[in-house]
Amino acid sequence: MPTKSRNPTVIIAGAGIGGLTVALELHAAGMECVLLEAAPEMAELGVGINLLPHATHSLSRLGLHDALSRVAVTTKESIFFNRYGQFIYREPAGLAAGYAWPQFSIHRGDLQRVLSDAVRDRLGADVIRLDHRAAGFTQDDDAVTVTVEHADGTRSSVAGDVLVGADGVHSAVRRQLHPDAGRPRYTGYMMWRGTTVHPPFLSGASMLRAGWLANGKLVAYPIRENVDGNGSQLVNWLAEVEGPERAQRDWTRRGDLGDFIGRFEDWHFEWLDVPALFRGAEEVLEYPMVDSDPLPWWTWGRVTLLGDAAHPMVPRGSNGSAQAILDAKALAALLAGAGDSPEAALRAYDDERREATAQVVLTNRRNPPDAILREVYERTGDQPFDRLSDVISDAEIAAIMSAYRDVAGFSAAHLGAQ
Repeated sequence: MPTKSRNPTVIIAGAGIGGLTVALELHAAGMECVLLEAAPEMAELGVGINLLPHATHSLSRLGLHDALSRVAVTTKESIFFNRYGQFIYREPAGLAAGYAWPQFSIHRGDLQRVLSDAVRDRLGADVIRLDHRAAGFTQDDDAVTVTVEHADGTRSSVAGDVLVGADGVHSAVRRQLHPDAGRPRYTGYMMWRGTTVHPPFLSGASMLRAGWLANGKLVAYPIRENVDGNGSQLVNWLAEVEGPERAQRDWTRRGDLGDFIGRFEDWHFEWLDVPALFRGAEEVLEYPMVDSDPLPWWTWGRVTLLGDAAHPMVPRGSNGSAQAILDAKALAALLAGAGDSPEAALRAYDDERREATAQVVLTNRRNPPDAILREVYERTGDQPFDRLSDVISDAEIAAIMSAYRDVAGFSAAHLGAQ
């Protein structure tokens, strides 16, 4: 049985973005934790993600702003086009929009490295236990014990006061808490992703969205600067195409360029050759656009969920990682005053974050941040337009664009401006 202290010892299942961030938040609040990570090493996997201002606010408060700014691109704008390259809308982002914190476009591996380096520097080199897959748990009135599986087939256990399931979309903790939660919900669209070394396009710090799902949609933005010594950037891109579900959720699953590039072969804009961008990638990954219905609760006794384990959402809107970061902030703040009875703090965390993240999940389904593309697509019948003002008014555009920011938590009302 673990020794009791005023602040609980927290076991974190998963050393991804959410798990690492909650470890830093707990450390800042004076609490002890250990991270159990299934992977044998902290590999820098994945492609690009965006950190919106509410996320960079939290990470900056943890002292990570400078480390992030050295490896990320500070995004200046979001810009929208139809699939004919006709301009629809531009809005400033992050600092350029007047927020006190930037929007960073960053390689997921770079973000993971910044977070894991900070965890090891502040909490100790051995706080991340690799080759420790959380397989299940038991709990009583005094402690929670996690069963751990290792690559060689052996098992061990780790005991503490609290277990946080931050073990991703395939969470074993979530599965034990909600064994009947059902399969992920497929939206009807597949996504392919890659990164390509490419000269800067548009502003050189633009997040581009173009087209619409029925005939193919493109998102592209730079995530590393001057990667070849000649000013080229590493550009993250994704293509969404309507079609049958081809794969289960696996962020590392290889994809085939031939399965989607046909939808984009005539996308040759003055400022970007889209099929050439796709063909320039060394590797293509595929992922089904899926989410899960919001859970009725996350917390049971000394156990709770965080990040993708709690609220898996369609990877659209740059908000999955941001919501995990906000989860971490809320959880640590509540546990800091929990004393020897953390259960009440976990319930309060559940009450604070579950409904907020459920709204993001559902809004990503109904009214995503690129809904302006859908609106123009439907009003034009997917044809070029002569004048945008004949299609949609400025007031309508403003209303569409503000709706998602309010739900996602990074509107001016939530964050303020400089």
